[in-house]
Amino acid sequence: MKISEIKFNAEGLIPAIVQDAENNEVLMMAYMNEESLNLTLEKGETYFWSRSRGELWHKGETSGNVQRVVEVRVDCDADTLLIRVHPAGPACHTGNQTCFYRNINKSPIVPS
Repeated sequence: MKISEIKFNAEGLIPAIVQDAENNEVLMMAYMNEESLNLTLEKGETYFWSRSRGELWHKGETSGNVQRVVEVRVDCDADTLLIRVHPAGPACHTGNQTCFYRNINKSPIVPS
């Protein structure tokens, strides 16, 4: 698939789900614009667009917890990315391995 076929939203962004390529754990979700996607593909490490700061950021630039890209997949609608990585440390700024470390419910969700 070509980058020109990817459906960025009205703000020029696309959700990017980051997954550990070894154990398939979902590490984080962030947004990319075309520039950060191009940098990610070119450099082999993840780059994102910070909506709150309005700027590009390189994951691990200050913490050292870079994410080395194994592959970038696009979903069937071409409006979400899945980035499989080898993480060099925790993905979450809190120090947790994944940003998805909290449950809404105290009891496990049981399928009906």
